[in-house]
Amino acid sequence: MSTPASLPEYRAYLETFSVDDMIARLDDHRDGKANAFESCCGRHLRAGRGEVPALVQEDTQGNVNTLTYAELEAESARLAGWFAERGLGVGDRIACMLPRSPQLLVTVLATWRIGAVYQPLFTAFGPDAVDYRLGRADTKLVITDHANRFKFDGLTQCPPVLTLGGPTAEHADDQDWADALAHSPIEATPPRLERDAPFLQMFTSGTVGKPKGVAVPLSAMTAFALYMELAVDLRDTDRFWNMADPGWAYGLYYAIAGPLLLGVTTHFCEAGFSAEGALAFMKRHHITNFAAAPTAYRLMKASGLFDDAHETLELRAASSAGEPLNTEVVTWVERSLGCPVMDHYGQTETGMTCNNHHALDHPKHVGAMGVPMPGYRLAILDAEYNELPPGEPGVLAVDIENSPAHFFPGYTWQEKHPFAEGYYLTGDVVIKNEDGTFQFAGRDDDIITTSGYRVGPTDVENSVMTHPAVAESAAVGQPDEIRGEIIKSYVVLREGFEPSDELAEEIRKQVRERLSTHAFPRVIEFVDELPKTPSGKIQRFKLRADAVDKAV
Repeated sequence: MSTPASLPEYRAYLETFSVDDMIARLDDHRDGKANAFESCCGRHLRAGRGEVPALVQEDTQGNVNTLTYAELEAESARLAGWFAERGLGVGDRIACMLPRSPQLLVTVLATWRIGAVYQPLFTAFGPDAVDYRLGRADTKLVITDHANRFKFDGLTQCPPVLTLGGPTAEHADDQDWADALAHSPIEATPPRLERDAPFLQMFTSGTVGKPKGVAVPLSAMTAFALYMELAVDLRDTDRFWNMADPGWAYGLYYAIAGPLLLGVTTHFCEAGFSAEGALAFMKRHHITNFAAAPTAYRLMKASGLFDDAHETLELRAASSAGEPLNTEVVTWVERSLGCPVMDHYGQTETGMTCNNHHALDHPKHVGAMGVPMPGYRLAILDAEYNELPPGEPGVLAVDIENSPAHFFPGYTWQEKHPFAEGYYLTGDVVIKNEDGTFQFAGRDDDIITTSGYRVGPTDVENSVMTHPAVAESAAVGQPDEIRGEIIKSYVVLREGFEPSDELAEEIRKQVRERLSTHAFPRVIEFVDELPKTPSGKIQRFKLRADAVDKAV
């Protein structure tokens, strides 16, 4: 990938780089504390930028809705007043399951305005996924709409619900969104909080047990802004569209928090993805800066609709995260979309830490993760936590003491201890190249990456196991040309049940409805037994190899 000679050189940039400079830019109080509403909205009004659009949203009917920073301030003030009247405040978890909509953005900012913690709920989640997250976080309020309201029925515990469209005969106790938005604006100033106070409550899937809690502290805003500025190269004049769903980390961090921190306009498209729809959206809104998972780029390429798109699009920069891009897709983007595409790497726990930076000049290799984001020192470790030289694979780790932008304090409920000898261990197996870039070598666990989503096999397996016909189950990723991987379940049936296509579909349907529409097994293979160690642990590596061999 070619890089314009005018870009700042990476190593020279590091010599003058200071995290403190970004901290100062994001908060005009300069008191050592922070508030996410102030950094993402309030300070832009004080700088005279209230009329800049914060959001341009297109709904499923093609209607375009715009929220300026001034309008976002006014609407979030009324919702925050409603929150405060109900006793909600600093540290309380407020969950939201809404599509990409202006109401979602107002909810996020109102939550931060009272010092509460925003908890995203992916609209594709089923009741099981919702139940665990609400109970674990002791969530105080849920905001949703009629389309998603049923997912909160029959939970072991459900907090009060604020519903767009108001209560119904079936849910007569719900609060009405319209009443909340008619409340008088909150008068209290946004609370100034310590920078280690949380403002987002995330969950990340792992290979063992339930999803792990990630309470993201206010200090993360510095890293989010650095990513947008250096890796994405987001500028004041950009019309930015990050396709990622804000129910997940990449969408929430970098389609909402990131662009708002820089005072730039972010775009939401409420309609589900289609190549035709994406092309039309880019044209209608004159998108200049675009971000998506590799699956989206592969689907766009496969459609054939974008082959001459560079003649009509205004794209200047494209970014990708979730899994490595291959040479074929990278070449296609540059030729057909008319702009460079850069691969970026990160996690829910850390945000993006290793990137091919649009705004910095450094060696850029197709399929590589890039170089550490300024503010991070990354290292490759062996099994004894010794740093390895270039060329040797090991676990990618963050050197915490020498990474002033690092913010992850550990899992919220200590579900796992991912630290050792002063390092945070990512779990990804990586090689450092001689030129300072990093290259994926694999994972040292069983995470499945499908369409850019990271799925832990345990949740899938547990959900499959609830079917009365299933005795045992194991889930692995199977290679797929479009999605990267799809989920494959190996199923051992109970005595008295026979394998059939109908039974496989029944199991698929149950997981899709109870767990999530993105985390169900597209392929089910019935087997007599699962490969196990002498202690009884499933040997997923053998199943992964089998899935690769059988991939079509």
